[in-house]
Amino acid sequence: MVVRSKAMATLDRLLSDARAAQRSLARLDAAQRTAALESVARSLDAHREAILAANAEDLRLAPESLGAAMRDRLALTPARLDGVIAAVREVAAMPDPLDEERPLGTRPNGLRVARRRIPLGVVAVIYEARPNVTAESAALTLRSGNAVVLRGGSEALRSNAALADAVRAGLADAGLD
Repeated sequence: MVVRSKAMATLDRLLSDARAAQRSLARLDAAQRTAALESVARSLDAHREAILAANAEDLRLAPESLGAAMRDRLALTPARLDGVIAAVREVAAMPDPLDEERPLGTRPNGLRVARRRIPLGVVAVIYEARPNVTAESAALTLRSGNAVVLRGGSEALRSNAALADAVRAGLADAGLD
């Protein structure tokens, strides 16, 4: 008999949902993914106050043992948030990485061989005290037709949640689940 914890069941559901989302993303064309990224950038800007307030709360509640360098990485200033938004827009402006095909040659039996870029599937990112990673990882994986499961550190819980909410809102505005 296999005993599964509630946490494992939740993780299984999360990964299953991520895989279903990735399949939908992989079917989008480059223009749709670009439009979604632009929508995410607009949403991050529109949710600016909530993101900065959440970050201020994370900084207020951060333990003294966090240290100055880690506290600095955790801090989102208006200028740093502008940088996150700019990074999402830079990813949107990148050439589409999918469906690029490079012929490698023809085998003696006539078989044509080529290298083709395709999505990986679901990508997991584990990070701490860097809330910018939330939006930037989402942007990079969206551009490449992948889904991402993010696990940020507890010290940035509110910041990461606010950023993820803004990303989700941007995706919803673009017609994506």
